[in-house]
Amino acid sequence: MKRLVLAAAGLAAAAALGSASPSAAQPDAKQTCFWTRDLRNHTVADPHTLYFNVGGRDVYRVTTSGNCLAAVSSSDPIVLRDRTSSGQVCNKLDLDLGVRGARCIVSDMTKLTPAEAAALPRRIKP
Repeated sequence: MKRLVLAAAGLAAAAALGSASPSAAQPDAKQTCFWTRDLRNHTVADPHTLYFNVGGRDVYRVTTSGNCLAAVSSSDPIVLRDRTSSGQVCNKLDLDLGVRGARCIVSDMTKLTPAEAAALPRRIKP
C-alpha cells in the first residue's frame, strides 16, 4: 500500500511538471515580429535611434550602441538583414544593421503603441 501511495504521488508530481512545461515553452506575449519585406520607410532621430515604418501600420524604434547613426540622415540607405534568413525579425538579435558601410550593434528594438507612434515629432515619424 505504501508503494502505491508513493507511486501515485510521483505520477501527480510528474503530471504537474509536465503541465508546467508547455507554458514555459510558449513565446512571450510581448514578443512581436515583422517581415523585412514589409519595411516601408525609416527615419533617424539621433546618433543612437532609428524608427521603421512596417507595413504602413506599425512603428518600431531601434536603438544602437555607440554613435553608429551619427552624421546619417533619413535619406541615407540603411542595410537591414535578418540574421535568421527567414525574412522575419522578432527581436534585436535578429537584426544585422549597416549604415554607410559600417555595421551597427542593435541594443534595443521596441514596437511602439499607436499612441506612442502618433506622439512622435513630425520630423522623425517614419
